[in-house]
Amino acid sequence: MLKKLSAITIITFCIILHAYAQEKSPYHPEIHGTIRAKYEYEPQINAGRFEVRNARISVTGSIRPKISYKAEIDLSDEGKIKMLDAYVRFNPEQWSLTMGQMRVPFTIDAHRSPHQQYFANRSFIAKQVGNVRDVGLAGMYQFGNNVPFVIEGGIFNGSGLTNQKDYWTKNYNFSVKTTASFFKCITVVASAQRIKPEDVSIIMCDAGAYYQDSRWHIEAEYLRKNYARGAFSGVNAIDAFISRTFPLKKYLTGISALCRYDYMSDHSNGIKNDAGKLFINDHERHRMTIGTTLHFGAKKVYADLRVNYEKYFNKHGATPSISDHDKFVIELMCRF
Repeated sequence: MLKKLSAITIITFCIILHAYAQEKSPYHPEIHGTIRAKYEYEPQINAGRFEVRNARISVTGSIRPKISYKAEIDLSDEGKIKMLDAYVRFNPEQWSLTMGQMRVPFTIDAHRSPHQQYFANRSFIAKQVGNVRDVGLAGMYQFGNNVPFVIEGGIFNGSGLTNQKDYWTKNYNFSVKTTASFFKCITVVASAQRIKPEDVSIIMCDAGAYYQDSRWHIEAEYLRKNYARGAFSGVNAIDAFISRTFPLKKYLTGISALCRYDYMSDHSNGIKNDAGKLFINDHERHRMTIGTTLHFGAKKVYADLRVNYEKYFNKHGATPSISDHDKFVIELMCRF
């Protein structure tokens, strides 16, 4: 009941805020939202499900020309209400400082918001291995004209999204990320991150690149995750995909054909079991995904209809979770 009341309160507040923001001013807030509704069917178990994967509402704006803010909440993040982003940013022309709760600057695919994803389901890098949001202080500096560079870094509690009030630490997490662009269509990204979910330090290194123009997007990314003192075997993760968009002028703005391969070795999230040891949270698996996306609208208001088929190759002898079987996925994503 309390969750329903909270959701109603948030939606009502956003409606009032949106009405207020209709007055033209550079300092009035903007309301954005993303809704993802999907259906999944698994032939191996002859069962399916409908799900609202995301129902995000965000408020962004500026207090002064160099001070901005963002607050984002998801009313249905796998059925739960979660506060995602809540930060204030000081952003002169070439650099910025951000304090609050945010996506940690790390990886390519894990840094994408739901409306920026190419496939209905996230890659293993984005979902299991490199998915980190935290509270802290992050900085960014960009330079270069012919070859633009962006350097990002930050220090974070390591407390995650919900354990902040009574969380005190002497060992902060950190993350650094460098992005370089070549010829206006090739981007190379390298990043590193240290986290400590409990008492085992974890170092992650990630490197990737992508080519993008008005019709093609070709991307490959590799992540290595190492656990201190050999507490768990190092994890390897790969994400590689290609997308070709065919522009249209009538009814649709475009249609895309996509194909992805991703892989993850046996993975632990860094939380120990009752025996005091790290254990496998996600078993090794390969996955091939093919699909098509129908694009409606453009710029700030648009929708994507994603149709995917996922083929899993699970480790011999492992018992995959119910979500890790071959499946058909139909998803409608709306961004406003």
